[in-house]
Amino acid sequence: MLYEGRMAPVVRFAPSPTGFLHIGNARPALFNALFARRAGGRFWLRLDDTDTARSTAEFAAAIEEDLGWLGIVPDGMFRQSERLAIYDAAAERLKAVGRLYPAYETAQELDRRRKRQLGRGLPPVYDRAALKLSPEERAAFEAEGRRPHWRFRLDPGTVTWDDLVRGPCHVEADSLSDPVLIREDGSYLYTLPSVVDDAETGVTHVIRGEDHVTNTAVQIQIFSALGAPVPVFAHHNLLTTASGEGLSKRLGHLSLRGLRAAGYEPMAVAALAVLTGSAEAVRPVSDLDELASLVDLAHVSRAPAKFDEHELDGLNARVVHGLGYAAVAERLAALGVASERAEAFWEVVKANLTRVSDAADWWRVVEGPVTPVIGETPDLFAVAREALPAEPWDATTWKRVTEAVRNATGLKGKALFLPLRLALTGLDHGPDLAGLLPLIGRARALARLKGETA
Repeated sequence: MLYEGRMAPVVRFAPSPTGFLHIGNARPALFNALFARRAGGRFWLRLDDTDTARSTAEFAAAIEEDLGWLGIVPDGMFRQSERLAIYDAAAERLKAVGRLYPAYETAQELDRRRKRQLGRGLPPVYDRAALKLSPEERAAFEAEGRRPHWRFRLDPGTVTWDDLVRGPCHVEADSLSDPVLIREDGSYLYTLPSVVDDAETGVTHVIRGEDHVTNTAVQIQIFSALGAPVPVFAHHNLLTTASGEGLSKRLGHLSLRGLRAAGYEPMAVAALAVLTGSAEAVRPVSDLDELASLVDLAHVSRAPAKFDEHELDGLNARVVHGLGYAAVAERLAALGVASERAEAFWEVVKANLTRVSDAADWWRVVEGPVTPVIGETPDLFAVAREALPAEPWDATTWKRVTEAVRNATGLKGKALFLPLRLALTGLDHGPDLAGLLPLIGRARALARLKGETA
Protein backbone atom coordinates (compact mmCIF):
# COMPACT_ATOMS: atom_id res chain seq x y z
CA MET A 1 0.00 0.00 0.00
CA LEU A 2 1.54 3.29 -1.06
CA TYR A 3 1.40 5.96 1.62
CA GLU A 4 -0.96 8.64 0.37
CA GLY A 5 -0.65 11.23 3.11
CA ARG A 6 0.68 14.73 2.66
CA MET A 7 3.94 13.85 4.38
CA ALA A 8 6.53 11.36 3.22
CA PRO A 9 6.48 8.38 5.59
CA VAL A 10 9.12 7.76 8.23
CA VAL A 11 9.69 4.15 9.28
CA ARG A 12 12.20 2.32 11.42
CA PHE A 13 13.75 -1.07 12.02
CA ALA A 14 14.68 -1.63 15.65
CA PRO A 15 16.68 -4.80 16.30
CA SER A 16 18.43 -5.61 19.55
CA PRO A 17 22.17 -6.15 19.04
CA THR A 18 22.09 -9.39 21.03
CA GLY A 19 22.70 -11.76 18.11
CA PHE A 20 23.06 -11.95 14.35
CA LEU A 21 20.11 -11.06 12.14
CA HIS A 22 18.35 -14.07 10.61
CA ILE A 23 15.97 -14.41 7.70
CA GLY A 24 13.01 -13.73 10.01
CA ASN A 25 14.52 -10.38 11.04
CA ALA A 26 15.12 -9.55 7.39
CA ARG A 27 11.36 -9.60 6.78
CA PRO A 28 10.43 -6.52 8.89
CA ALA A 29 13.66 -4.76 7.92
CA LEU A 30 12.80 -5.15 4.25
CA PHE A 31 9.11 -4.32 4.65
CA ASN A 32 10.10 -1.03 6.27
CA ALA A 33 12.90 -0.20 3.86
CA LEU A 34 10.79 -1.05 0.80
CA PHE A 35 7.82 0.94 2.10
CA ALA A 36 10.04 4.01 2.52
CA ARG A 37 11.73 3.47 -0.85
CA ARG A 38 8.44 3.13 -2.71
CA ALA A 39 6.94 6.23 -1.12
CA GLY A 40 10.04 8.44 -1.08
CA GLY A 41 10.21 8.33 2.70
CA ARG A 42 12.92 7.87 5.32
CA PHE A 43 14.16 4.73 7.05
CA TRP A 44 15.73 4.80 10.52
CA LEU A 45 17.88 2.07 12.03
CA ARG A 46 17.42 2.08 15.79
CA LEU A 47 19.49 -0.23 17.96
CA ASP A 48 17.46 -1.29 20.99
CA ASP A 49 20.53 -1.84 23.16
CA THR A 50 19.25 -1.04 26.63
CA ASP A 51 19.91 -4.70 27.57
CA THR A 52 23.53 -3.94 28.40
CA ALA A 53 24.26 -7.48 29.58
CA ARG A 54 23.55 -9.02 26.15
CA SER A 55 24.08 -6.19 23.66
CA THR A 56 27.52 -6.11 22.05
CA ALA A 57 29.40 -3.86 19.65
CA GLU A 58 30.10 -6.92 17.50
CA PHE A 59 26.41 -7.61 16.95
CA ALA A 60 25.68 -3.92 16.36
CA ALA A 61 28.32 -3.75 13.62
CA ALA A 62 27.05 -7.02 12.14
CA ILE A 63 23.51 -5.63 11.87
CA GLU A 64 24.68 -2.68 9.79
CA GLU A 65 26.82 -4.96 7.64
CA ASP A 66 24.04 -7.47 7.04
CA LEU A 67 21.53 -4.75 6.15
CA GLY A 68 24.09 -3.30 3.74
CA TRP A 69 24.46 -6.72 2.12
CA LEU A 70 20.71 -6.67 1.44
CA GLY A 71 21.08 -3.20 -0.08
CA ILE A 72 19.45 -1.39 2.85
CA VAL A 73 21.22 1.86 3.72
CA PRO A 74 19.47 3.69 6.59
CA ASP A 75 18.88 7.43 6.39
CA GLY A 76 20.01 7.60 10.00
CA MET A 77 20.99 5.37 12.89
CA PHE A 78 20.93 5.80 16.67
CA ARG A 79 21.23 3.75 19.84
CA GLN A 80 18.78 3.73 22.71
CA SER A 81 21.65 3.50 25.20
CA GLU A 82 22.56 7.08 24.25
CA ARG A 83 19.06 8.44 24.95
CA LEU A 84 18.37 7.44 28.55
CA ALA A 85 17.87 11.04 29.68
CA ILE A 86 15.05 11.41 27.14
CA TYR A 87 13.32 8.31 28.51
CA ASP A 88 13.77 9.58 32.06
CA ALA A 89 12.01 12.82 31.15
CA ALA A 90 9.12 10.93 29.54
CA ALA A 91 8.79 8.70 32.60
CA GLU A 92 8.60 11.73 34.86
CA ARG A 93 5.82 13.19 32.71
CA LEU A 94 3.84 9.96 33.01
CA LYS A 95 4.37 9.91 36.77
CA ALA A 96 3.20 13.50 37.02
CA VAL A 97 -0.12 12.72 35.34
CA GLY A 98 -0.67 9.57 37.38
CA ARG A 99 -0.15 7.08 34.56
CA LEU A 100 3.08 5.54 35.89
CA TYR A 101 2.92 4.12 39.40
CA PRO A 102 5.30 2.17 41.66
CA ALA A 103 4.64 -1.47 42.52
CA TYR A 104 6.62 -3.44 45.10
CA GLU A 105 5.65 -7.07 44.56
CA THR A 106 8.50 -9.51 44.07
CA ALA A 107 8.54 -11.91 41.14
CA GLN A 108 7.68 -14.76 43.52
CA GLU A 109 4.69 -12.88 44.95
CA LEU A 110 3.38 -12.06 41.47
CA ASP A 111 3.78 -15.69 40.42
CA ARG A 112 1.79 -16.93 43.44
CA ARG A 113 -0.91 -14.37 42.75
CA ARG A 114 -1.20 -15.44 39.10
CA LYS A 115 -1.49 -19.08 40.11
CA ARG A 116 -4.26 -18.27 42.58
CA GLN A 117 -6.19 -16.38 39.92
CA LEU A 118 -5.81 -19.23 37.43
CA GLY A 119 -6.92 -21.69 40.10
CA ARG A 120 -10.12 -19.69 40.54
CA GLY A 121 -10.73 -19.60 36.80
CA LEU A 122 -9.82 -15.91 36.59
CA PRO A 123 -7.55 -14.31 33.98
CA PRO A 124 -4.04 -13.70 35.39
CA VAL A 125 -4.33 -9.91 35.12
CA TYR A 126 -2.50 -7.72 37.62
CA ASP A 127 -4.98 -6.55 40.26
CA ARG A 128 -3.47 -3.08 40.76
CA ALA A 129 -2.86 -3.76 44.42
CA ALA A 130 0.00 -1.26 44.32
CA LEU A 131 -2.45 1.58 43.66
CA LYS A 132 -4.06 0.87 47.03
CA LEU A 133 -0.87 1.18 49.04
CA SER A 134 -0.72 3.97 51.59
CA PRO A 135 2.37 6.19 51.88
CA GLU A 136 3.23 4.34 55.07
CA GLU A 137 3.04 0.95 53.35
CA ARG A 138 5.27 2.17 50.54
CA ALA A 139 7.76 3.54 53.05
CA ALA A 140 7.75 0.20 54.88
CA PHE A 141 8.52 -1.70 51.69
CA GLU A 142 11.40 0.62 50.89
CA ALA A 143 12.68 0.40 54.46
CA GLU A 144 13.02 -3.36 54.06
CA GLY A 145 15.10 -2.81 50.92
CA ARG A 146 12.48 -3.22 48.21
CA ARG A 147 12.77 -1.04 45.14
CA PRO A 148 9.68 -0.51 43.00
CA HIS A 149 9.15 -1.45 39.43
CA TRP A 150 6.92 1.01 37.59
CA ARG A 151 3.70 0.10 35.83
CA PHE A 152 1.73 2.07 33.26
CA ARG A 153 -1.91 2.46 34.27
CA LEU A 154 -4.06 1.49 31.30
CA ASP A 155 -7.32 3.28 30.67
CA PRO A 156 -10.27 0.88 30.49
CA GLY A 157 -12.09 0.29 27.24
CA THR A 158 -11.36 -0.80 23.70
CA VAL A 159 -8.22 0.28 21.85
CA THR A 160 -8.76 0.36 18.10
CA TRP A 161 -6.63 1.01 15.04
CA ASP A 162 -6.79 0.43 11.31
CA ASP A 163 -3.95 -1.95 10.51
CA LEU A 164 -2.43 -1.77 7.02
CA VAL A 165 -2.14 -5.57 6.95
CA ARG A 166 -4.86 -6.88 9.25
CA GLY A 167 -7.53 -4.22 8.71
CA PRO A 168 -9.61 -2.93 11.66
CA CYS A 169 -8.14 -4.20 14.95
CA HIS A 170 -9.17 -3.88 18.55
CA VAL A 171 -7.86 -5.00 21.94
CA GLU A 172 -9.77 -4.80 25.21
CA ALA A 173 -7.49 -2.93 27.62
CA ASP A 174 -9.37 -4.45 30.55
CA SER A 175 -7.99 -7.86 29.56
CA LEU A 176 -4.37 -6.70 29.95
CA SER A 177 -2.18 -6.24 33.00
CA ASP A 178 -0.78 -2.78 33.51
CA PRO A 179 2.60 -3.27 31.83
CA VAL A 180 5.87 -2.82 33.66
CA LEU A 181 7.85 -0.07 31.93
CA ILE A 182 10.75 0.31 34.38
CA ARG A 183 12.48 -2.49 36.28
CA GLU A 184 13.49 -2.40 39.95
CA ASP A 185 17.03 -1.43 38.99
CA GLY A 186 15.78 1.58 37.01
CA SER A 187 16.41 0.07 33.58
CA TYR A 188 13.77 0.30 30.89
CA LEU A 189 11.90 -2.50 29.21
CA TYR A 190 11.19 -2.28 25.48
CA THR A 191 7.86 -0.48 25.56
CA LEU A 192 8.48 3.07 26.79
CA PRO A 193 11.76 3.77 24.92
CA SER A 194 10.17 2.47 21.73
CA VAL A 195 7.23 4.86 22.00
CA VAL A 196 9.41 7.80 22.96
CA ASP A 197 11.80 7.19 20.07
CA ASP A 198 8.99 6.80 17.54
CA ALA A 199 7.44 10.05 18.74
CA GLU A 200 10.71 12.02 18.82
CA THR A 201 11.97 10.81 15.44
CA GLY A 202 8.63 11.45 13.70
CA VAL A 203 7.89 7.82 12.81
CA THR A 204 4.64 7.79 10.86
CA HIS A 205 4.32 4.04 10.24
CA VAL A 206 5.29 1.17 12.52
CA ILE A 207 5.65 -1.97 10.42
CA ARG A 208 6.46 -5.06 12.46
CA GLY A 209 5.53 -8.68 13.15
CA GLU A 210 2.13 -9.76 14.32
CA ASP A 211 3.63 -10.88 17.64
CA HIS A 212 3.48 -7.17 18.61
CA VAL A 213 -0.29 -6.76 18.19
CA THR A 214 -1.02 -6.70 21.92
CA ASN A 215 1.94 -4.34 22.48
CA THR A 216 0.30 -1.96 20.04
CA ALA A 217 -2.75 -1.47 22.25
CA VAL A 218 -0.49 -0.54 25.16
CA GLN A 219 1.72 1.71 23.06
CA ILE A 220 -1.24 3.60 21.57
CA GLN A 221 -2.25 4.55 25.11
CA ILE A 222 1.31 5.64 25.93
CA PHE A 223 1.50 7.79 22.79
CA SER A 224 -1.74 9.48 23.84
CA ALA A 225 -0.60 9.92 27.46
CA LEU A 226 2.54 11.68 26.21
CA GLY A 227 0.53 13.88 23.86
CA ALA A 228 2.26 12.39 20.80
CA PRO A 229 0.65 11.53 17.44
CA VAL A 230 -0.19 7.85 17.09
CA PRO A 231 1.51 6.32 14.03
CA VAL A 232 -0.13 4.00 11.54
CA PHE A 233 0.49 0.34 12.36
CA ALA A 234 1.02 -2.67 10.12
CA HIS A 235 1.51 -6.14 11.59
CA HIS A 236 2.74 -8.66 9.04
CA ASN A 237 2.79 -12.43 9.38
CA LEU A 238 5.93 -14.10 10.65
CA LEU A 239 8.34 -16.35 8.81
CA THR A 240 8.62 -19.90 10.06
CA THR A 241 10.76 -22.82 8.96
CA ALA A 242 9.30 -25.15 6.32
CA SER A 243 8.09 -27.40 9.16
CA GLY A 244 6.30 -24.49 10.84
CA GLU A 245 8.81 -23.80 13.63
CA GLY A 246 9.56 -20.24 14.63
CA LEU A 247 12.86 -18.73 13.58
CA SER A 248 15.39 -17.64 16.17
CA LYS A 249 18.93 -16.34 16.42
CA ARG A 250 20.03 -19.84 17.39
CA LEU A 251 19.47 -21.04 13.80
CA GLY A 252 22.87 -19.91 12.62
CA HIS A 253 22.57 -21.34 9.12
CA LEU A 254 19.56 -19.07 8.54
CA SER A 255 21.37 -15.98 9.78
CA LEU A 256 21.98 -13.42 7.07
CA ARG A 257 25.70 -13.87 7.39
CA GLY A 258 25.27 -17.64 7.27
CA LEU A 259 23.26 -17.35 4.06
CA ARG A 260 25.82 -14.93 2.68
CA ALA A 261 28.68 -17.31 3.51
CA ALA A 262 26.75 -20.13 1.82
CA GLY A 263 26.83 -18.16 -1.42
CA TYR A 264 23.25 -16.94 -1.68
CA GLU A 265 22.52 -13.72 -3.54
CA PRO A 266 21.08 -10.87 -1.44
CA MET A 267 18.23 -10.30 -3.89
CA ALA A 268 17.22 -13.97 -3.71
CA VAL A 269 17.13 -13.80 0.09
CA ALA A 270 15.28 -10.47 0.02
CA ALA A 271 12.67 -11.63 -2.50
CA LEU A 272 11.92 -14.84 -0.63
CA ALA A 273 11.85 -13.03 2.73
CA VAL A 274 9.07 -10.62 1.72
CA LEU A 275 7.20 -12.27 -1.16
CA THR A 276 6.67 -15.51 0.76
CA GLY A 277 3.23 -15.36 2.31
CA SER A 278 1.93 -12.60 0.07
CA ALA A 279 -0.37 -12.45 -2.93
CA GLU A 280 2.61 -11.81 -5.19
CA ALA A 281 4.35 -14.90 -6.53
CA VAL A 282 7.94 -15.37 -5.40
CA ARG A 283 10.18 -14.37 -8.27
CA PRO A 284 13.72 -13.19 -8.90
CA VAL A 285 14.32 -9.45 -8.75
CA SER A 286 17.25 -7.36 -9.90
CA ASP A 287 17.26 -4.80 -7.08
CA LEU A 288 15.28 -3.36 -4.17
CA ASP A 289 13.44 -0.89 -6.40
CA GLU A 290 11.94 -3.76 -8.38
CA LEU A 291 11.10 -5.60 -5.17
CA ALA A 292 9.48 -2.47 -3.70
CA SER A 293 7.16 -2.29 -6.70
CA LEU A 294 5.89 -5.81 -5.90
CA VAL A 295 5.25 -5.38 -2.17
CA ASP A 296 1.81 -4.28 -1.00
CA LEU A 297 1.15 -4.60 2.72
CA ALA A 298 -2.57 -4.93 2.08
CA HIS A 299 -1.88 -8.17 0.19
CA VAL A 300 0.24 -9.85 2.85
CA SER A 301 -1.40 -13.06 4.05
CA ARG A 302 -2.60 -13.54 7.61
CA ALA A 303 -1.30 -17.14 7.59
CA PRO A 304 2.29 -17.89 8.67
CA ALA A 305 4.80 -17.56 5.86
CA LYS A 306 6.95 -20.68 5.55
CA PHE A 307 10.55 -20.17 4.55
CA ASP A 308 11.72 -23.15 2.49
CA GLU A 309 15.48 -23.39 2.06
CA HIS A 310 15.03 -25.60 -1.00
CA GLU A 311 12.95 -22.86 -2.61
CA LEU A 312 15.81 -20.48 -1.89
CA ASP A 313 18.16 -22.67 -3.95
CA GLY A 314 15.86 -22.49 -6.96
CA LEU A 315 15.27 -18.78 -6.61
CA ASN A 316 18.97 -18.11 -6.13
CA ALA A 317 19.75 -19.99 -9.34
CA ARG A 318 17.26 -17.84 -11.24
CA VAL A 319 18.85 -14.69 -9.85
CA VAL A 320 22.34 -15.91 -10.76
CA HIS A 321 21.24 -16.74 -14.30
CA GLY A 322 20.22 -13.13 -14.76
CA LEU A 323 23.44 -11.55 -13.47
CA GLY A 324 25.63 -9.67 -15.91
CA TYR A 325 29.38 -10.02 -15.85
CA ALA A 326 29.93 -6.67 -14.12
CA ALA A 327 27.97 -7.89 -11.10
CA VAL A 328 30.25 -10.89 -10.59
CA ALA A 329 33.63 -9.78 -11.95
CA GLU A 330 35.26 -9.32 -8.55
CA ARG A 331 33.94 -12.63 -7.26
CA LEU A 332 35.17 -14.48 -10.36
CA ALA A 333 38.60 -12.93 -9.88
CA ALA A 334 38.59 -14.15 -6.28
CA LEU A 335 37.80 -17.64 -7.58
CA GLY A 336 40.88 -17.48 -9.77
CA VAL A 337 39.14 -17.03 -13.12
CA ALA A 338 41.56 -15.42 -15.57
CA SER A 339 40.45 -11.86 -16.31
CA GLU A 340 41.03 -12.04 -20.06
CA ARG A 341 38.55 -14.90 -20.39
CA ALA A 342 36.30 -14.21 -17.41
CA GLU A 343 33.43 -12.50 -19.23
CA ALA A 344 33.18 -15.14 -21.95
CA PHE A 345 33.45 -17.86 -19.32
CA TRP A 346 30.66 -16.31 -17.23
CA GLU A 347 28.25 -16.09 -20.14
CA VAL A 348 28.90 -19.75 -20.96
CA VAL A 349 28.51 -21.25 -17.48
CA LYS A 350 26.05 -19.04 -15.57
CA ALA A 351 22.95 -20.94 -16.72
CA ASN A 352 24.36 -24.05 -14.99
CA LEU A 353 24.98 -22.41 -11.61
CA THR A 354 22.99 -22.29 -8.40
CA ARG A 355 25.52 -20.00 -6.74
CA VAL A 356 28.19 -17.78 -8.26
CA SER A 357 30.79 -19.77 -6.32
CA ASP A 358 29.80 -22.87 -8.32
CA ALA A 359 31.64 -21.26 -11.25
CA ALA A 360 34.87 -22.48 -9.67
CA ASP A 361 33.91 -26.06 -10.56
CA TRP A 362 33.55 -25.17 -14.23
CA TRP A 363 36.75 -23.13 -14.24
CA ARG A 364 38.53 -26.30 -13.09
CA VAL A 365 36.98 -28.08 -16.10
CA VAL A 366 38.36 -25.35 -18.37
CA GLU A 367 41.82 -25.13 -16.84
CA GLY A 368 42.22 -28.72 -15.76
CA PRO A 369 43.51 -31.06 -14.82
CA VAL A 370 40.55 -33.18 -15.92
CA THR A 371 40.68 -36.95 -16.05
CA PRO A 372 38.72 -37.84 -19.19
CA VAL A 373 36.20 -40.64 -19.26
CA ILE A 374 36.95 -42.66 -22.38
CA GLY A 375 34.36 -45.14 -23.55
CA GLU A 376 34.61 -48.20 -25.77
CA THR A 377 34.43 -46.37 -29.09
CA PRO A 378 38.06 -45.47 -29.83
CA ASP A 379 37.29 -44.68 -33.46
CA LEU A 380 35.08 -41.84 -32.31
CA PHE A 381 37.93 -40.18 -30.39
CA ALA A 382 40.45 -40.73 -33.17
CA VAL A 383 38.14 -39.05 -35.64
CA ALA A 384 37.46 -36.23 -33.15
CA ARG A 385 41.18 -35.62 -32.70
CA GLU A 386 41.65 -35.40 -36.46
CA ALA A 387 38.68 -33.04 -36.72
CA LEU A 388 40.09 -30.48 -34.29
CA PRO A 389 40.87 -27.40 -36.39
CA ALA A 390 43.68 -25.00 -35.78
CA GLU A 391 43.00 -22.14 -33.37
CA PRO A 392 41.55 -19.57 -32.92
CA TRP A 393 38.32 -21.31 -31.95
CA ASP A 394 34.87 -19.80 -31.64
CA ALA A 395 31.26 -20.87 -31.03
CA THR A 396 31.14 -22.71 -34.40
CA THR A 397 34.07 -25.03 -33.64
CA TRP A 398 32.03 -27.58 -31.69
CA LYS A 399 29.54 -27.94 -34.51
CA ARG A 400 32.32 -28.46 -37.07
CA VAL A 401 33.94 -31.16 -34.94
CA THR A 402 30.72 -33.05 -34.21
CA GLU A 403 29.62 -32.92 -37.85
CA ALA A 404 32.94 -34.41 -38.91
CA VAL A 405 32.61 -37.21 -36.35
CA ARG A 406 29.00 -37.92 -37.32
CA ASN A 407 29.87 -38.08 -41.02
CA ALA A 408 32.76 -40.48 -40.34
CA THR A 409 31.08 -42.77 -37.79
CA GLY A 410 27.36 -42.44 -38.40
CA LEU A 411 26.83 -41.72 -34.69
CA LYS A 412 24.27 -39.12 -33.68
CA GLY A 413 22.35 -37.81 -30.70
CA LYS A 414 23.36 -39.05 -27.27
CA ALA A 415 25.65 -41.74 -28.75
CA LEU A 416 27.68 -38.95 -30.35
CA PHE A 417 27.56 -36.12 -27.86
CA LEU A 418 27.81 -37.89 -24.47
CA PRO A 419 31.13 -39.72 -25.12
CA LEU A 420 32.68 -36.48 -26.35
CA ARG A 421 31.42 -34.54 -23.30
CA LEU A 422 32.75 -37.24 -20.95
CA ALA A 423 36.14 -37.12 -22.63
CA LEU A 424 36.41 -33.34 -22.76
CA THR A 425 35.01 -32.51 -19.31
CA GLY A 426 34.99 -35.75 -17.33
CA LEU A 427 31.29 -35.13 -16.63
CA ASP A 428 28.02 -36.20 -18.20
CA HIS A 429 26.40 -32.78 -17.85
CA GLY A 430 27.30 -29.13 -18.04
CA PRO A 431 27.29 -25.96 -20.13
CA ASP A 432 26.90 -26.00 -23.89
CA LEU A 433 30.17 -27.25 -25.34
CA ALA A 434 29.88 -24.78 -28.18
CA GLY A 435 30.82 -22.12 -25.63
CA LEU A 436 32.97 -24.24 -23.35
CA LEU A 437 35.24 -25.83 -25.98
CA PRO A 438 36.97 -22.58 -27.08
CA LEU A 439 37.78 -21.91 -23.42
CA ILE A 440 39.27 -25.37 -22.96
CA GLY A 441 41.47 -24.80 -26.01
CA ARG A 442 43.03 -27.13 -28.55
CA ALA A 443 45.95 -28.44 -26.49
CA ARG A 444 43.81 -29.62 -23.57
CA ALA A 445 41.05 -30.89 -25.85
CA LEU A 446 43.52 -32.95 -27.86
CA ALA A 447 45.10 -34.45 -24.74
CA ARG A 448 41.76 -35.35 -23.20
CA LEU A 449 40.58 -36.98 -26.42
CA LYS A 450 43.71 -39.14 -26.17
CA GLY A 451 42.65 -40.18 -22.67
CA GLU A 452 45.31 -38.09 -20.96
CA THR A 453 44.70 -36.09 -17.81
CA ALA A 454 45.00 -32.45 -18.82
